[in-house]
This record gives sequence, structure tokens and C-alpha cells, in this order.
Amino acid sequence: MFNNTNKTILVTGCAGFIGSNFVPYFLEKYQNYNLVNIDLLTYAGDLENLKEVENNPRYKFIKGDICNRELVEFIFTEYDINGVIHFAAESHVDNSIKNPGVFVQTNVNGTYTLVDVAKKHWMEKPFVYKEKFIETDASASANGEVKTSLPRFHHISTDEVYGTLSLDPNDLFTENTPYAPNSPYSASKASSDMIIRAYHETFGLNTVITNCSNNYGPKQHDEKLIPTIIRNALKGNPIPIYGDGKNIRDWLYVLDHCKGIDLVYHQGKSGDTYNIGGRNERTNLQIVDRICTILDEVHPIKDNSTFNIQNSKLESYKELISFVADRAGHDRRYAIDATKLENELEWKADENFDSGIVKTIEWYLGKYNI
Repeated sequence: MFNNTNKTILVTGCAGFIGSNFVPYFLEKYQNYNLVNIDLLTYAGDLENLKEVENNPRYKFIKGDICNRELVEFIFTEYDINGVIHFAAESHVDNSIKNPGVFVQTNVNGTYTLVDVAKKHWMEKPFVYKEKFIETDASASANGEVKTSLPRFHHISTDEVYGTLSLDPNDLFTENTPYAPNSPYSASKASSDMIIRAYHETFGLNTVITNCSNNYGPKQHDEKLIPTIIRNALKGNPIPIYGDGKNIRDWLYVLDHCKGIDLVYHQGKSGDTYNIGGRNERTNLQIVDRICTILDEVHPIKDNSTFNIQNSKLESYKELISFVADRAGHDRRYAIDATKLENELEWKADENFDSGIVKTIEWYLGKYNI
């Protein structure tokens, strides 16, 4: 069992991309927390992502479904959960088009199960927390009021709930942008956001929501754009780009996202939403061009022993770019205005895209033993 003097936080879906970067970061930074990670280990989850923490005495992995209420209730009781950081989600848009029901089940029903169990574990009745969960700060605030802290439910969401933007560079998603989801994935995430909002407004639950732009970095699943580009290039396979390749996304290095989550969990205002974005807008064509340029420099085709022999006459990975039929309902542009997070909580991204993509490629070259 854990050290009982530590607070225990339930984290969900942390065998996936963002969570598996967050857990090592968080455990290293904070010695006074235990983390319990529940993950169903679907195709997108891999315990190899968490090798570095599997023997950490302040970390516990439980294989399970967030929709399994009995299991979630057991975890809250057994480990006396004092906070939740909810990463778990089905997140691939293509898959949501093929099978929307899975996304509704995990993203909507799973989120409801978690937040409802949290409310019943922590609260006596609406707006009244159980006494054991009310922590009083020994030092009084400037006006003499005693500060208290309450267990918090932090819901991780996406910028896709806002729909699509115009090509005007001044047109950005803010925390006040109306929701207009365009895919089954984004609709399921928008629904889960509304559930969290309702539990704050109706019951007084201490919640925060963060909506992030496109993440990239180590441990991302092979199906996503940047790993797909890197993997196919190194194998000498066609690099598929949807439509004309001019769809624009704002790219956020995953560790910068983790640091933003940390800040909002600890310092964000209860009931508020915070957008986390990298201020790194790129078209898909710019992404693939930059990755191929770096690969041409650090691992040129002539030195690539795994390269498809049929493509051995190619001089640049860029010659592998192949345009494919566009995705149904493909949003044209996303871009986040992170001013609120920057000003209120003094968050700042440490990586721009040029520095972050180099680190990402280095990690994938190591993954493929190159």
C-alpha cells in the first residue's frame, strides 16, 4: 500500500500518449502524491510507455474500464482517492467515423461514471464536501479568511469541440468560443465537457477543464499524423496526406501540455476552462516537409538499410509524399489562444515546433533502433 501521508490521485488512460508522458513528470516533481492509473489497455494503450515508473512505490496500475462503476467505486474506496486527472478517451477521428458508438461509451459514459463516483465519494450533498476531504491551510489569507482546498476533478479535453476556424490568423479559439463539434469524436468530447460543467454548476463539485491543441512528441501512437510520417518515411512507404494537405493545426509539445495540466490542476479557478496551445500553426504539408527535411539530414536515404529496395533511387523522403482522399468532415483549421493560461497562471511553452519536432524525431529513431 501507499504511504498514507500522501494524497492519492486517480489518473485515467495513462498508458496512452499524453498520460504516459504526464505520469513520470508528475511523480518526479511531486514526492507527496501517489498515482493510481486505471487503463483498459485498448490498442492505443501500452504499458511499455510506463516502464520507467512501474516499480515506483508511489505508482499503481490497475487494468480496467472507466465505465465499470463497481471497479471505479472500489478504487475510490480502497485508495481513498483525493483527486482525479482524467485523460482516458477514444481520440482518433477516423475511428470515430467508422464506429461512433465506442466513442460515446468511453468518452461520455466513462466520464459520467468517474465524475459521479467522485461526487458521491467526496460530498455529503450539493455544495457540501465531507469534512475529511476539506483541507485547511494553516496560514490565513491577507483578509483574514482561512484558506481551504478540496479534492479536484480535472477533465482533459480537446480544441476540436469548438469546430473549425476561418483562415484568418486572428481567428482563434478562446475559452468563450461556442461549441460546434463536427465529428463523432469531437461531439463525444463536447458531451463529456458539458457533463463536467453540469456537476460543477449543479452539485458544486470542484472541477476544471483543459482544452488542448494537437499534441506531438515521444510515445504517440503510430496511427497519428507525425508518427505515421516518420514511420512510413523510414520504411520507404508512401506518406499519406489527406486532401490537399492544407489543413492547419496548432501543435503543442506533449511535455508543455503536461506542465499546463499541472498548473491548472493545482492553481486553476474552480469551474473554469483553460485552453492550452502551442502557438505553432502548421499545415499538414509544412509538417511533412519539415520532418522529411530533418530525416534527409540526420538519416539520409543512402544510409537507410531498412529502406524499401524499390525506392532506393530516391534522393529525398519528400518524394514519398502521397495525397489520398480527404477525411469526411475534415475541419480546415484549429488554433488556440492560450492567453488566459499564460496570464493567470504564468504558463509558457518551452518548445516551439522546430525544437520539439527534432526531439520527437530523435525519440522515434531510438524506438526503431536507428
